[in-house]
Amino acid sequence: MGLRERKKEKTRLALLDAALDLFLEQGYESTTVEQIAGAVDVSPRTFFRYFTSKDHLVLWFHDHGEEIMLETLTSRPADEPPFAVLMHALRAVLSDMQGSTPEESARFLKLRRILDENPRLIGQSVSRGAQTERRLAELVAERRGADPDNDQLSHLIVAFAMSTLRVGFECPRREGTLVEITDRMGETIDLAERSLQPGWDLQPPGR
Repeated sequence: MGLRERKKEKTRLALLDAALDLFLEQGYESTTVEQIAGAVDVSPRTFFRYFTSKDHLVLWFHDHGEEIMLETLTSRPADEPPFAVLMHALRAVLSDMQGSTPEESARFLKLRRILDENPRLIGQSVSRGAQTERRLAELVAERRGADPDNDQLSHLIVAFAMSTLRVGFECPRREGTLVEITDRMGETIDLAERSLQPGWDLQPPGR
């Protein structure tokens, strides 16, 4: 990172941290963009250079996770089974979480609390996750030589993989450290790989 990029990242994280603290202190709906910007001593206009809205700020981890998964998919061998490719993508996300600094871990747990306390944001998170699944399905279909609009198996492969991530994140549903959460996610990925018969995802398109 150059100096300019480091400064931009510092501002982005400062806005994120200020927002998370304000959301937890006074509530998500009661917090304004102006308050978030003021806490970092920048203008609302500067805020919108980094985030399109409060919702975008809270759901930033979707953007980060999607970027990791898409990069992993495009880097894997073309003849690798689709589900195996997606498991590598999930493990890449898991590895990124396991490498979190104490500040990043605290940020993640704050985000989780905010989502738990605001059901409307859960709906936003589900909607954002569906966008990611669509993008992943398009890449899986491309690897399979199939039309993503018509190939049900490509979407099913992605749905199975992403449900693995959700179960690992949510079950059992209890407060915990980031280490406990990532350990659970790793166990669920292992369980999914053991539960499906090898080759189930290799059916040719159109059959």
